[in-house]
Amino acid sequence: MTEREAPSLDGLVIAVLGGTGDQGRGLAFRFARAGHPVIIGSRNAERAGSVAGKIWPNVRGLANRDAALAADVVIAAVPYEGHADLLASLAPDLAGKIVVDDRGAYPLPVAEGSAAEQAAALLPDSRVVAAFHHVSAVLLLDPSVDSIDLDVMVLGEDRAATDLVQALAALIPGVRGVYAGRLRNCRQVEALTANLVAINRRYKAHAGIRITDI
Repeated sequence: MTEREAPSLDGLVIAVLGGTGDQGRGLAFRFARAGHPVIIGSRNAERAGSVAGKIWPNVRGLANRDAALAADVVIAAVPYEGHADLLASLAPDLAGKIVVDDRGAYPLPVAEGSAAEQAAALLPDSRVVAAFHHVSAVLLLDPSVDSIDLDVMVLGEDRAATDLVQALAALIPGVRGVYAGRLRNCRQVEALTANLVAINRRYKAHAGIRITDI
């Protein structure tokens, strides 16, 4: 984080909504392995608990609302089809919290411009940050992968919130969080995921993004 003091992450409780999917489980595994208490959120608390028990000892599973209430930082890793409904239903529970939106696997038309801007519109009392769009779930989930060669582009209006999410990204060995602008810049960042999917399919790889000269 260039010329800015990294925020403290001591005691930070992280919830991953939609955490039973590959991306959610991968992020939960990495943050839990870094020593943070992590909560897996799901529509079904029993399923969340079952999945959480297989990830890491300090991961627990709760229903989405309970997970949102118990966490300091909430990562929304839900499929886009359920994105708006879930966030709208949890808006009161997410008030005042940092909410990290990582949707956008395909360049879908979103009236607000991007999934992150949609999240910000649905959560006016939350501090919405966009991040983790280009992280391979396969690499996140593989315990034999000690370091991931990747920059995470972090976007948002609240610089204290983006600073914290940059520090959160850096908990994953090899990963660097890079501030990439305001939420209005999210559309192309989300859409770029589709290009990476195509690259990875063609070359049977797990390509990510590195930003040069910083």
